[in-house]
Amino acid sequence: MAPIAVGDALPDGQLGWFDESDQLQQVSVHALAAGKKVILFGVPGAFTPTCSMQHVPGFITQAEQLKAKGVDEILLVSVNDPFVMKAWAKTYPENKHVKFLADGSGAYTKALGLELDLTDKGLGIRSRRFALLADNLKVTVANIEEGGQFTISGAEEILKAL
Repeated sequence: MAPIAVGDALPDGQLGWFDESDQLQQVSVHALAAGKKVILFGVPGAFTPTCSMQHVPGFITQAEQLKAKGVDEILLVSVNDPFVMKAWAKTYPENKHVKFLADGSGAYTKALGLELDLTDKGLGIRSRRFALLADNLKVTVANIEEGGQFTISGAEEILKAL
C-alpha cells in the first residue's frame, strides 16, 4: 500500500488512550480529527532515544505556538500498547497538549501505509517516523521519514508549513 499523501483523507481507526480521568478508552481518529486542524505524528517506539529526546519533546515545547497557528489537536501515535504509552506520557510532566495514542496491533499504522519492519532490531513491525497535518480529515502536509531518519517530521517543520 502506498503511504498516505497530501490530498488523501485520514483513514479512521481505533486507538487506545488513557483519558484525563486515567480511564482506558478506545478513540476514533475521525472523532478526534473531523472538523479540526490536527497534527498526527508517529514514531517507531516509546522510550526509544530519538523519539524520547527529540521528536516528542519538540511537539510538547512547540505546542503553544502550534495551537496559536490554528492547530486544534496534537496526536502522537506509536505501535505500542496503551499502558506503555501511558507510562511514556508520564515522563513528560510539562505536556499539556499532546495526546499519546496506542496503535497496539499496528492496524492504524498499516492503514496509513507507514509500517516499518524493525524485526532485525528486535522491535517487530513498527511505524515510520512521520508528521501529518490534516484539516477536516484531509492531509495538507505529509512529512514522512525514510528509515530511522529525523529530518522533516519535527514540530519545527510543521510550524513552517502553517
